[in-house]
Amino acid sequence: MKTIGKIGFIGGGNMAEAFIKGLLGGGLPADMIFVAEPNDLRRAFLAERYAVATRIENREVVAAADCVVLAFKPQIVGEVLTEIASAFVGDKLLISILAGVSTRTLEGFFDGEPRIVRAMPNTPALVGQGAAGLCAGRFASREELAIARKLFETVGTVQMVSEEQMDAVTGLSGSGPAFVYTFIEALADGGVQEGLRRDVAQALAVQTVLGAAMLVKETGEHPALLRDKVCSPGGTTIAAIRVLEERGLRATMMEAVSSATRRSKELGRKKED
Repeated sequence: MKTIGKIGFIGGGNMAEAFIKGLLGGGLPADMIFVAEPNDLRRAFLAERYAVATRIENREVVAAADCVVLAFKPQIVGEVLTEIASAFVGDKLLISILAGVSTRTLEGFFDGEPRIVRAMPNTPALVGQGAAGLCAGRFASREELAIARKLFETVGTVQMVSEEQMDAVTGLSGSGPAFVYTFIEALADGGVQEGLRRDVAQALAVQTVLGAAMLVKETGEHPALLRDKVCSPGGTTIAAIRVLEERGLRATMMEAVSSATRRSKELGRKKED
């Protein structure tokens, strides 16, 4: 199988930094990583902290890399890809984490049969606990998809999906951390309301969510079964679950995912127009 080779990041923000940490932790030498970043302070920080090669010019990074990761705001995709298109030659692999930008749209900026993989990671990648969905463009091979998967597995877990499902990935795991943060905040607020200090309530809320998620992951049991094990007959938990059901927590969360998915589709259509 092909190796990841030299990897270049167009954009040196938080997500690029997460990948850099993951790659270095996985044994990739720093001299195999290149970053194009326009901000002087950010560029200097990445060079000093991680000893990676940094550049101002995007084309220099594209020319040096075997695999190029697009890690900038999707609003400037046209400007950036028009600039780098002539340097993207041969069998280079392009990996995009640009929300709402389809592989067809990306392919339109290049001649020939560009190898493109699209991904939707999420912010917990910053602590090595990300969840990403991946799909291949028309010309990417299985080997190239495997290379992309290997990259994202340095910062979390990966699910392979079709491109038609990428908006749902955005709605679930892309936006999902914000839903969880809101839940943690509300859980802690409940503790404060009942007399706990804020720091104690937040620490308990964070660990409760983390522990519950780990239990689902490690046991492989359905969340409903694990919930039932906590609900003693006539106890405190089942009384609370009744309130959550009456107030529509389940339906609200489902609609939140659907709303984020619809918005992702809308933004994607705007970029293709």
